[in-house]
Amino acid sequence: MTTPRDLLIIAMDQASGRPVEQGDLSLALAGAEVIDLLGAEAIRLDDDHIVPSLRPAIPDRLLDEAASSIDVEAPYESVDDWLWRRGRGLSAAYLAALEAEGQFTQPRRHRWMPSRHSPTELLDSAARRQAAERWSSGDPVLAALAAAVGIRDERTADSPGVSDDAVATVLAAVHDAVRELDGERQRRVIEDAAFDNIWRGE
Repeated sequence: MTTPRDLLIIAMDQASGRPVEQGDLSLALAGAEVIDLLGAEAIRLDDDHIVPSLRPAIPDRLLDEAASSIDVEAPYESVDDWLWRRGRGLSAAYLAALEAEGQFTQPRRHRWMPSRHSPTELLDSAARRQAAERWSSGDPVLAALAAAVGIRDERTADSPGVSDDAVATVLAAVHDAVRELDGERQRRVIEDAAFDNIWRGE
């Protein structure tokens, strides 16, 4: 399993109150891909730019796809630019991958899923147990990514910090991008409300 897959599973299992926004999750999944590619030594960071390194065999299809889409020539892409480019529709892609692997029971409607017919009930699989174990252990990377998309858990407060500077850079970029997206959503709500007021003559 990969960090993006673990994050998606945790998001589905833990999002019982405020549903996880698709856009937020997609940005966090893109960040999780960068972190896994750093761990596989497929890339390195030069300041905040993603520089290709080795090209190891990556068994996970979506993570391999991510590695293949890395800019191989300077000027290299920044982490922030990667999040917005790669993140577009990424939650739907990972959800489809889990569905294709038979990780779900019967479909049910859920507001944050990409389709009203999307399956949301996870089977008790090895993948789900692995993600749950990583979550319950207080894994700092998974906890930080989950926090970025609004998933809070008491365990995260006591989790150890991230010591790797490159990983910390990616996590900070994810949090900044999610805040930017939330700000954009709020601006649109305000603009829509102002437009409605004009039509009502208020």
